[in-house]
Amino acid sequence: MLNFLPAKLTLFICFFIYTLNTVFWLIPILVFSLCKALIPLDFSQKTFSYLLNLMASNWVATNSVVQKIFTKTDIVITGLEKLQLKDWYLVIANHQSWVDIVVLQRALHGNIPFLKFFLKRELIYVPLLGLAWWALDFPFMKRYSQAFLKKNPHLRGKDLETTRIACAKFKYTPVSVMNFIEGTRFTQAKHDKQQSPFQHLLKPKTGGISFVLDAMGENLSKIVDVTIFYPDGIPSFGDFVSGKVDRVHIDIKTFDIASELSHINFSDRGDKVAFQKWVTQFWHNKDARLEEIKQQYIVQDQVNKTS
Repeated sequence: MLNFLPAKLTLFICFFIYTLNTVFWLIPILVFSLCKALIPLDFSQKTFSYLLNLMASNWVATNSVVQKIFTKTDIVITGLEKLQLKDWYLVIANHQSWVDIVVLQRALHGNIPFLKFFLKRELIYVPLLGLAWWALDFPFMKRYSQAFLKKNPHLRGKDLETTRIACAKFKYTPVSVMNFIEGTRFTQAKHDKQQSPFQHLLKPKTGGISFVLDAMGENLSKIVDVTIFYPDGIPSFGDFVSGKVDRVHIDIKTFDIASELSHINFSDRGDKVAFQKWVTQFWHNKDARLEEIKQQYIVQDQVNKTS
């Protein structure tokens, strides 16, 4: 363990290794992605998808090892026992920081198929990572506002079409589709501007997950509900990489999609309203869980101070 190094030195070393690791795996990922595109047979698609996900998983595993060597972050995880690699999952989590993605990858690696995130189209231009995400079939979304659609009605439904095309690539091998349904990272300013009815969360947006459930209904089998809590305050990515984050708590709950949403028809207006109510209640439950975890840490810290 080298977590005794100064924060600035840790930041430099970790960032350098992350970059090397990304470049190392990006080259074969691009090569196999090209092969996958040029040989559109079911067997080859399944084989190349498996190899691409394996390479991406090795990228995550290496990053996780670097974190364990150079940082002292204690990640407490509950609920992993119900997960397995052979299922197709929809993963839903609250979103507070870029650190969320890193700790999700570390916590879920080897327990579920490789995570595929829905990304804003602008992120395809991120150096190295944007190219890797594209090669790994991460779905890039371009969402349109209602005002824009009124002026351009021919684009209505285009986002759903994009989702269907992206999800069609996931049918060859088990996958975990990740969605932050708040649509953006939590800040108190955003919370206040929204007048969010939740204490620890922004308002949920149902569009993304309804598109995924509608497009992949026959493949997705379970929903993984992940609640991420930072006992010492929401960190920046730089804080995490430099070893300044001491504690992270990840609470995982898993349930069958069929038992919760089998009756939902996303083309029916009444069912859409019912789904919105389901998501709202789901988010209230998560908000309550965050408060419960927060209180547990407050009590734990008070006990530690007096002992």
